[in-house]
Amino acid sequence: MASGTNLDAVQAQARAEAAAKTVFPILLSISFCHLLNDTVQSLVPAIYPLLKASFHLNYGQVGRIALTLQLTASLLQPVVGLYTDRRPQPYSLAVGMGITMIGLLAFAMAPTYVSILAAAAFVGIGSAVFHPEASRVARMASGGQHGTAQSLFQVGGNAGSAIGPLLAFLFIKGQANIAWFSFLALLGIVLLANIGAWFRNSRSHHPKPVVADPEHLASLGLAHPHVALSTQQIGWSLAVLVALMFSKFFYLASLMSYYTFYLMNKFHLSIQNAQLHLFLFLGAVAAGTFIGGPVGDKLGRKLVIWCSILGVLPFTLVLPYANLFWTSILSVIIGLILASAFSAILVYAQELMPGRIGAVSGLFFGFAFGMGGVGAAILGKLADLTSIDFVYHVCAYLPAIGILTAFLPDLGPAKVHQPKTAPA
Repeated sequence: MASGTNLDAVQAQARAEAAAKTVFPILLSISFCHLLNDTVQSLVPAIYPLLKASFHLNYGQVGRIALTLQLTASLLQPVVGLYTDRRPQPYSLAVGMGITMIGLLAFAMAPTYVSILAAAAFVGIGSAVFHPEASRVARMASGGQHGTAQSLFQVGGNAGSAIGPLLAFLFIKGQANIAWFSFLALLGIVLLANIGAWFRNSRSHHPKPVVADPEHLASLGLAHPHVALSTQQIGWSLAVLVALMFSKFFYLASLMSYYTFYLMNKFHLSIQNAQLHLFLFLGAVAAGTFIGGPVGDKLGRKLVIWCSILGVLPFTLVLPYANLFWTSILSVIIGLILASAFSAILVYAQELMPGRIGAVSGLFFGFAFGMGGVGAAILGKLADLTSIDFVYHVCAYLPAIGILTAFLPDLGPAKVHQPKTAPA
């Protein structure tokens, strides 16, 4: 009887999710808040040249700023996601943005290198609190179009990442100017408080998810396609996804943290012109982000992952040998192709572990931030020991790790099937 009740609950929940309509006002709002959050995040790499000159830093010290920001975010995000899976915190979104605002003000007033690191830690903590619950809100408002919703959510973040360097170019002429961007965080706090109210009310009208035995559900034809996988297969698939994330974000660290230095060193551009090229690259990342979700919903996540990770390899191999014109073109192509992977990887992982949305989101967002930070620190040290040009020659081979996609099982778009009926 208990098993039957459990099964009925899962069936009812699955049908309710499939029938739900996409809540576009909430999706657009959370995407815009992601834009605000990541605009603030991307200000930090954009002001590295300013900080390097003001505090007389070397590349290794610049890398440690990135490591502090990214590592605080990466370590806390899985913890936040795991906690909120059990005890959702609708208003934690606004709290996270508030912590980010504190970090911004600290950057503007920091008198020493140590205080700069503390400011970076605050921004990282704010991001760690924001992302897992924001990803859950996007999924709740998706109406079953999980890939599309995650892509829309990611577009906001990547658009913010592109806007940040442009705003830095236009408005940040000195360290104190950073304080003006706290108003963006304040706007985010107001919007996220309203989203938190929707989140709380939405949960109060829906029963808590019930998880039944996957093998029993599969035997009744009532499961997502992935439930037939063994625990070992799921673990191996997650390991492959982590390796792909390493490839993607370690390479992106070379562009996001050191692209301006690379352009200034190789082509003798000014800081402002180098920031404009970074804006073009990040704009391409934002434009390419939306592709992965809808295509993954229709054709499967694995195809998107194949094309995004391994498909970018020819362009990364050519980039270190290109002149300024082709460097700009290639960086845009790389951004467009590589950007489509994250939404597909994240939704693929969520489908592997459907009862752990917050933990999975926190793990993968955290790993993304962690790889960005660790990559920035390692590549900064490598640049000090060799040259910034050598860094791009080494990183060019990272997308070859995409060959591991062959070991991922094929998961079609997740669908819930009706129980099989015996013939009369």
